[in-house]
Amino acid sequence: MWNTPSAEESTTPLNPKHIVAPRPGRHRRPMTASKTQKEKVSKTKKVLLTIAAVVVLLGILVTAGYFIKQLIDSKYFFCTKSFKFIPLDKACDGTDDCTGGEDEQTCLSSLKVNTTFPVRLMTRQNILQVYNPSAGWRSVCSEGWTEKYSQMTCTQLGYTYKPRSTNVPVNTLPSDLQSGPFTALRSGTGNTPVHQATADQSACRSQAVLSLSCSDCGEVDPQNRIVGGTDAVIEDSPWQVSLQQGGQHTCGGSLVSTRWVITAAHCFAGSKKELSRWKVVSGKTYMGTLGGSSVDRIILNGNYDPARNDYDLALMRLASPINVGVSRVPVCLPPKALDLSPSASMVVTGWGYLEENGNTSPVLQKANIPLIARSKCASPIVYGSAITDRMICAGFLEGRVDACQGDSGGPLVHLTSSKWYLIGVVSWGVGCARERRPGVYSNVEEMLNWIHSVMEKNP
Repeated sequence: MWNTPSAEESTTPLNPKHIVAPRPGRHRRPMTASKTQKEKVSKTKKVLLTIAAVVVLLGILVTAGYFIKQLIDSKYFFCTKSFKFIPLDKACDGTDDCTGGEDEQTCLSSLKVNTTFPVRLMTRQNILQVYNPSAGWRSVCSEGWTEKYSQMTCTQLGYTYKPRSTNVPVNTLPSDLQSGPFTALRSGTGNTPVHQATADQSACRSQAVLSLSCSDCGEVDPQNRIVGGTDAVIEDSPWQVSLQQGGQHTCGGSLVSTRWVITAAHCFAGSKKELSRWKVVSGKTYMGTLGGSSVDRIILNGNYDPARNDYDLALMRLASPINVGVSRVPVCLPPKALDLSPSASMVVTGWGYLEENGNTSPVLQKANIPLIARSKCASPIVYGSAITDRMICAGFLEGRVDACQGDSGGPLVHLTSSKWYLIGVVSWGVGCARERRPGVYSNVEEMLNWIHSVMEKNP
């Protein structure tokens, strides 16, 4: 007989389990619903927008800082030792306005040269000649010559890139050089400079003289606003540079070696004498201010006469050499007696005004113009007595094509024997492309003595 369980007994489980007491701190994970895809995208957008806003703000601050710095630099010189600003026109004025004369230590200088530079190259054949005060100029015979002397002589001339020499038969020289006088290296001269290491000879025993090439200058790959000019690319004129002060294009210039730029002395008039203000921008077709090489020397021709624009030449030394490439190649300095015809074809380049009282060009311009005979340029109906031996004229007497403001200091070049030679430096003129007022250029050949002397004294 079955017994009916009591109410108390029925509350006891048939299979009792071990009861676990709850522990503090152990909770079940809340059963929250997962985020939708839409909410995730919205959060990502907010993060990206925040990052973008920060980047834009930083860009605005950097840009504003750059322009503020440019504005300050255009008006003031900062004395780092005394931590103060002085007006820019007080820098390089001959008076110490900063502690320790800091404002007078990095300034342009000038140099007069009253001696004859003792080495030169002659004619299109680049015949090496040396100078002796008692004997004058003599062509160097090839006997006894070594490549060491090619290196030493090119270094003396201011070049260090791929010097090499060749022998030229005496009977192929211009008639006025075939009869000498001649000189040749003495034996055992060691490291004596070439002009001190030679002895006179009545004739070359080798029947040949030396032709010297000191750099791969003036060579460009063949490619087939100056007022009246056309657009150019820098690869056509890879020696062309922009001289910029405070980020503004001021003048043109020409690379004549990996370290030296030649330009016009008048580019440094007024408050443009402090070196750190200047940058040399090379390798650019379109005018720009980014990059550029710093300058550690600016040397004016000591005979420069601003009233007459005579001896209008200056050299700038870059703080470090440029890398030679298709868009950066030095132009060749001309040898003495290059013997150009009176109307030889020239090329002038620059970013200057496209018309008188106009605007500069954002893209490099070039123009083909002829030389103008000195007799024509110095005639009373053109420039008269204003033309000196240190000047040449190029362009058209009827106007049309000319260099203009902003082209100053830039190159006037001529192609001969597959090399481009720097014949002139843009100097002055009356207006731009006016009738009977052609461009006037500093005569580079006439000032080779000064150029080589400066480069030798500032290696």
